[in-house]
Formats: sequence, structure tokens, C-alpha cells
Amino acid sequence: MDFNARLRKKAQFVNDTLQRLLAFQQIDGDLKEALRYVLEAPGKRVRSVLVLWCCELVGGQVNGTPPAKKGGPEPNHNAEIAAAAIEMVHTYSLIHDDLPAMDDDDFRRGLPTCHKVFDEATAILAGDALLTLAFEILAKEIDEPTIAVKLIGQLAQDAGPSGMIAGQMADLKAERSTGGEEILEYIHTNKTAKMFRCAAAMGAICGGAGKKQFDCLCEYGLKIGLGFQIADDILDVSASSEQLGKTAGKDAKAAKCTYPAVVGIEKAKELQKKLADEAVAVLEPFGKKADTLRQLAMALLERTK
Repeated sequence: MDFNARLRKKAQFVNDTLQRLLAFQQIDGDLKEALRYVLEAPGKRVRSVLVLWCCELVGGQVNGTPPAKKGGPEPNHNAEIAAAAIEMVHTYSLIHDDLPAMDDDDFRRGLPTCHKVFDEATAILAGDALLTLAFEILAKEIDEPTIAVKLIGQLAQDAGPSGMIAGQMADLKAERSTGGEEILEYIHTNKTAKMFRCAAAMGAICGGAGKKQFDCLCEYGLKIGLGFQIADDILDVSASSEQLGKTAGKDAKAAKCTYPAVVGIEKAKELQKKLADEAVAVLEPFGKKADTLRQLAMALLERTK
């Protein structure tokens, strides 16, 4: 099975997990419909899949993969839950990011945004619901309390005011300003890269990684996450709305602080390639077992949507 097929298979596994978890929740009316709408939208699930692959790399096999050899690792339920939790937090961030007070977009993942299909109040509450539900499932579904605490702490740290929220705030403040590379790296590292680090870290935790393995995977996550955001910046000025599944050209229109705006397209592409190469190099201690993560770094470098 080629890399893209394996990625799609893992993404479908995450989709099935999300649907199953949502079905068990006691949520009624428009809120349930809004949650179903945003979670069933055709996302790439890269962060969630990263949780699963990092867990597998350090020895914790995940359901949906071929059976372990006799004496090998058991299927890892915790990684399944962690992957769903990070996807819930990521989806909440997209709902809120698309609101009129933030980036004000009408489309996301090729579909009308949540506040366009429902209304702004429902979209805000749907985002709030996904954020809190992510921590609820980690608290209730993870089968080992010490692992649950580590996962909750990691997700709160990287998605919170010293991570993604800090990046979003800095991004808003940098609009129509003459931001340089330092503020740009701060925005992208916090807004995007730390959630990729979080995914790698959560997978490592679920798989029982040692400190050296954990640190390597966190560094890998940061590098591919920053490269992913640079790719987003480049695609915003080079791809169509149909390709992106959201409105193209919005960064330039809003005078956002992006890599193409600050350093130019060519240097942005060079930096993106450098980060991918560095991410691959970080995986050296894992040997050939990390080939899937190496392929992921290169796939993110070449993506067109």
C-alpha cells in the first residue's frame, strides 16, 4: 500500500472513531447537528494520524493496523482516543478562526463554514463543546490515569494560552503591521507547529516512549508543523479556492504576517524544504522504522491543498 493510501486509511479510522464517540454523547438539537457537520467535513486528519503513527513507532500498535506478531505490542486504545481528542481541538480552532471576529471565512474543507450553515452563536458554542469534549474523553476513556494526566497536560499546554491561542492572538495583532521574521516564526510556531508537536508527543506518550524518543518526536513535530504552516502561506497565494477548500488570497487581502509577504515565495519554499530535511534527520535514531514519518515530512512539503 502506497503512502497516500495508508494516510487515507488512517484518516478514515480517525473519522470512524469520531463518529462513534459523538454517537455516545448526550447532546441534543442544533448543537449535535453542528458537531456532526464539522466533524464529518472532509479534513486531512494529519495531526490525528501523526498521533497514531508516533505511537506505533515507539511500540504501541493502534487498532486498524495489521495484527501484531506473537509477543508484539497490543492494540493501543489510548492512541485512538488521543487522536480523536486532538482532532476535536483542531476542529474547534477552525470553527472559531472562521468567525467574522477572526478571519471571517465562508468556506472550510470545501463546505460552508459552521456559522454560515447554522449561526454565529451556534458556531461559538460548537467550538466550545468540542474543546471541552476533547478533555472529557481523555479523562474518561484513557485506560491508565497517569497516561490520561500526561495527555491532558500536553494538549492543554500546546492548545492553550502559551501555544495555539498565543499564536492566534499574535497573528491578529500583526495584521497590517510590518512584522519581521522573528514575530512571524513566533506566530507560526505557536499557532500551528505546537499542535503538531502535541500530536507527536501524545502518540509518544501512548506508546510508552522513553525520554530520548519523546524529545526526538517532539522536535520532529515542531519542524513539520512549521513547514505545514509555511506551505499554507504559499498555497494561499498560489492555489485556487477549489484546491484549498477555503477562500484563497485572504492572507494578502487582510495584510497578514506570512512568509511570502515577509521573505518572498522563493525563500519561503527554501525554508519549507530545509525544515522537512531537518525533520527527516531528527528521526535517524529510529532507523527504518520511521520511514512512514519521513514520507509524511516529504508529503507535506509537496502538498497542493
